[in-house]
Amino acid sequence: MKKHDFKNWKNVRLRKADVSKLDERTLLANVYLTQALILLFGCVLLWIQGRNVWDVLAFPDGWTPWLWGACLAAIVLAADGVLSRFVPEDVTDDGGINDKLFGSLPVWHIALLSFVVSACEEVLFRGAVQHWLTPYWTSILFAALHFRYLRHWLMTGIVFSISYGLGYAAVRTGTIWTPIAAHFIIDFVMGLIIRYRRNDRT
Repeated sequence: MKKHDFKNWKNVRLRKADVSKLDERTLLANVYLTQALILLFGCVLLWIQGRNVWDVLAFPDGWTPWLWGACLAAIVLAADGVLSRFVPEDVTDDGGINDKLFGSLPVWHIALLSFVVSACEEVLFRGAVQHWLTPYWTSILFAALHFRYLRHWLMTGIVFSISYGLGYAAVRTGTIWTPIAAHFIIDFVMGLIIRYRRNDRT
């Protein structure tokens, strides 16, 4: 059995994953596994805080929180549309992950994936982490964990700004469903754009 010399740090090699070598099913399985871990971690943090995930996920009364979510998503999507006209594609490049992920999914699966991602991430960040931290510091953490964008300051700033908007909306409406709704609409619409833009190219 080969032994590794852990004392010599130069033996450690970090390799960038080659998205082209990943098939869609493997990538999709990784996304769902990651989201399950995020949700589990969020539930653990809520338990440490002495809070119940079902109370956090209680549906709000009235339409105001949903309208906030829809308006926030519309602002983000409009800003993305403007940026995409003036910013080179290599600046917004995530290594081809989103193209690979959404490029061949049916619409129902894009909707399902968008909901899973939005619900799991918002339970952790807006439900649990933001309970301890402000929207600002929560957004710093949120942007840092979207590491595939960290090589471009503009994309990091955009992810931070979206996260801050989600956090502010959660504080303003008093419900986690506002950021979940906004996050879902953003991911779903962007997923559809990627899906049908790819079809137009082929």
